[in-house]
Amino acid sequence: MTNTWVKTTCAFCGVGCGIEARVNNDKVIVRGDKQHPANFGRLCSKGMALGEIVNNKGRLLQPYIEGKTTSWQNAITKIATDFKQVVDHFGSEAIGFYLSGQLLTEDYYVANKLMKGFIGSPNIDTNSRLCMSSSVAAHKRAFGSDTVPGCYEDLEKAELIIIAGANLAWCHPVLYQRIIAAKQQAPNLKIVVIDPRKTITAQTADLHLAIEPGTDVLLFNGLLHYLCQGNKLNNHFIRQYTEGFSLALQAATNEAHDLLFLAKHLAISSDLLTQFYRWFAETDKVVTLYSQGINQSSCGTDKVNSILNCHLAMGKIGKPGCGPFSLTGQPNAMGGREVGGMANSLAAHLEFNNPQHHELLSRFWHTSKLVKQPGLKAVDLFDAVAKGKIKAIWIMGTNPVVSMPNSQHVITALKNCPLVVVSDCMLETDTNQYADILLPATDWGEKSGMVTNSERRISRQRTLVKPAGKAKPDWWIICEVAKQMGFYQAFNYENEADIFKEYAKLTAFENDALGNNSIRDLDLSLLTDLTTQEYHDFTPTQWPAIKNTKQSNNKRFFADGKFYTQTTKAQFITVSYKPPVTKTNSTYPLILNTGRIRDQWHTMTRTSFIPKLCTHISEPYVHLNPLDATTFSIKHDELVQLTSNIGTLITKAKVSEQILSGQVFMPMHWTRMLASSGQVSQLINPNVDPFSGQPESKYTPVTISPWQYNCEAVVVVRKKLILKHFDYWTKQHIKGGYLYRLASKQSPETFYSKLITQLKPDSASSRLAFYDKTEQEFRYGFINGPQLHACVFIAPRLNHFDLAWLNDLLTLNLQPALLHRLIANNKTNSLVNEKILCACKQVSQKIICNTIRQQQLDCTAAVSQATLAGSVCGSCIPEIQILLDTQLLSSNSNSESP
Repeated sequence: MTNTWVKTTCAFCGVGCGIEARVNNDKVIVRGDKQHPANFGRLCSKGMALGEIVNNKGRLLQPYIEGKTTSWQNAITKIATDFKQVVDHFGSEAIGFYLSGQLLTEDYYVANKLMKGFIGSPNIDTNSRLCMSSSVAAHKRAFGSDTVPGCYEDLEKAELIIIAGANLAWCHPVLYQRIIAAKQQAPNLKIVVIDPRKTITAQTADLHLAIEPGTDVLLFNGLLHYLCQGNKLNNHFIRQYTEGFSLALQAATNEAHDLLFLAKHLAISSDLLTQFYRWFAETDKVVTLYSQGINQSSCGTDKVNSILNCHLAMGKIGKPGCGPFSLTGQPNAMGGREVGGMANSLAAHLEFNNPQHHELLSRFWHTSKLVKQPGLKAVDLFDAVAKGKIKAIWIMGTNPVVSMPNSQHVITALKNCPLVVVSDCMLETDTNQYADILLPATDWGEKSGMVTNSERRISRQRTLVKPAGKAKPDWWIICEVAKQMGFYQAFNYENEADIFKEYAKLTAFENDALGNNSIRDLDLSLLTDLTTQEYHDFTPTQWPAIKNTKQSNNKRFFADGKFYTQTTKAQFITVSYKPPVTKTNSTYPLILNTGRIRDQWHTMTRTSFIPKLCTHISEPYVHLNPLDATTFSIKHDELVQLTSNIGTLITKAKVSEQILSGQVFMPMHWTRMLASSGQVSQLINPNVDPFSGQPESKYTPVTISPWQYNCEAVVVVRKKLILKHFDYWTKQHIKGGYLYRLASKQSPETFYSKLITQLKPDSASSRLAFYDKTEQEFRYGFINGPQLHACVFIAPRLNHFDLAWLNDLLTLNLQPALLHRLIANNKTNSLVNEKILCACKQVSQKIICNTIRQQQLDCTAAVSQATLAGSVCGSCIPEIQILLDTQLLSSNSNSESP
């Protein structure tokens, strides 16, 4: 433990932000690393909160076998013994691993080496399959390798930035702020957002194309045809450096030859479409950023290739300010791709379809067991578990019971699997409850190793504190199991530095044609001779990192027009529009889209424990358009039933113009640990892209209807409630305890009596109850000394209550008079502020609006200076701008009134 600032890297998204952290009075304090080239000191709300994750709250602290605590030696011996028995009786392919972009590169490397090289099973995949695998497949088809051509610096150099299928302001806020800063420096920079929803990102763009969900191939095929018709093609680049253009153009022309036809099928105006095409054609420096809205589709690979085709057709690749740019979702999704953590790659960008690669890797690992065929991708992997083909599965650092499509099928699979091993840092997850063996892994702040971000930049995560309980690094756990299985020599590493150096040597192994001309894109030969001290002192480095070359020349790939295909030429891929596999119909007429919210991460296993990250959006919800709300008799802020052909759930309705009629949106974060019925994955069909295996999470036909219930309740309490008796519930961590939202089909009176019985106040406590017979409202609270222990609000509907002010209630000193005021006055919110807009500085929307009005502010910078909102990570700045615009419209309207 140290009181000095230690440079490390964020544990969340693929931006890969540098962090400086130190330990002060047993608390970890973080700030942005101003020297890190990914963020230059910027952090988002989640990154700013990382210090609050480093504690023992909710942690898995020791190994378990069948629900009973055990020693590490017993757990490792049992795993190794059972794995060997499975191989002996059913063959090596009866074992599966499912990994995570939360793992460090060293963890990923030894897991892949153990499975593919020594157990001899190809069935190792990762949750990156759900995130970026369509981009991987498209890169390989077009470039011959999984190569991201550009770098973040291109965002400052671009003249046109296209953001396709990404709510950058919420999902990659640091990159979004970087783009906004670039636009302030160069006002002529244009931003186009392609997204069916009117997200915060879309609202601040120069042009928003709210295309029909799933029609991205049509859009970009139309662009390719437009470029040809307008003589905007780079014919020299096409002839000299590419192949397959004629067939790709013909396919595009066949389906996108008419702008009016195209606009109709895209569901946008022909004027907007023409403007976008003209900007792309006439702008020299264009960057296209794309993420889950492109990837998570049954034709995601084709979508990515349609984007790559347009950049290749104009030679907009490999140059400053140019290029297609895949945004990675997780902190080390790129690192997992590098080391071969996906079922259809060997390791270090060595591929199954190349016999020379197989022979090379066998020699490097000194193994005769290296698998020869790709393994099962994520959806097929769990399907094989369900069918009994896989007898043992090891899940590391991920929560597939929540994140996988058709999650009920995953639950059934794990229930029926003879051996389920789970390594995790948290104790209570939806997946952990189906584990036969639970292994405590180190978390951020305890880990040490490498991660690679979206621009191919390798950075260090460093240890700040001792591991909680008996937690161990993932690489250590994997290597100990490998040794017990008889592979001692191949996994006898002293530390993570030894693993990384071996991995770097693999990237360089026979990867030099003539004079430092790498045959493969992934080359870390510069890092093969790192000393242990140099490893610990490692500074952020972008790959390729090649010996005897200037690293400044390695920012971008393909500047020389040479690619990693057999002919060294880029491949145009012929793609045609294909509709989603499951289509809307009269029974399921609405399109369900899923995605992230601003302040939460994946399945909330860690971020839900941080109260300030739960204040912006505190419960699961479904967004729908006012027209659809009328059609389906849905009321804003009331509970509804959302149903697809495979499942149903209950959630809160949010009626908003931000989503178009015919579509609904629901976040993907909430789990069965946090809500009785908020897991959107139980609705999503396991339809996958045929090339990448990535599920179609952005297009699920559903229907919506009111859910009939008689009362709602809000409970603020210090201890967890027993929730099995409630029809609907959500749990939110607040300071000092929990905030529950409940709903019941019972009468308010019956519900009240059952709830109060469970709270069981101490006889010495001061209690106060209030009942409004006319409104059927119950309010109840009790304090012990100055501390509130619980308070309850029950009514037929609570949507007229401002609930956000309850978040800090357990931190207040409540004397009996103040408790009386709290319970007797249902409209009070003077105890604390209302809805929090800025998570970093905990500034409420009310304060921001009042400050704008009172001080007559007219820009976000002035609001930040006056309130501090948006002064840290900037994630809330787009929302502040909306408040400013609303206030301006209101002022203008009032001034123009007679």
